[in-house]
Amino acid sequence: MSCLTGLLFASGASAAQVMCHVSYGGETRTIAAQPSSDPYRIAPQAIGSLLMFRVVFEALPGAPAAVKIYSYVDRDEGIALIHQASYAHPAATRSQGEFGFTGQQAVYEPLRDGELQYWCEISSTKVKS
Repeated sequence: MSCLTGLLFASGASAAQVMCHVSYGGETRTIAAQPSSDPYRIAPQAIGSLLMFRVVFEALPGAPAAVKIYSYVDRDEGIALIHQASYAHPAATRSQGEFGFTGQQAVYEPLRDGELQYWCEISSTKVKS
């Protein structure tokens, strides 16, 4: 059993999830990510009319768990990745400062001068028995 599986199902009390607080254009929203064994099925979320944000809490069988964060820009010629970050889990749970395990991050889209800011934290939710 992996560390993540043990964390998720120990005593059946709570499950970890990633909560990312994303700010763009004066609006802040929270995007939650549950552990997933099929990360390619997780679609990015539209942020305004230009940017997209994707959070993947990877829990693949036989592999260490990880949190991966992607930012994209939706241009006329297609969607382009402009930022990617990876964090080992459960290491991410040990560094929960004021701005979670990522710290305050800023991603820039140079053509239209857009700035997206985000920070992410690990939280737990109650699991129904």
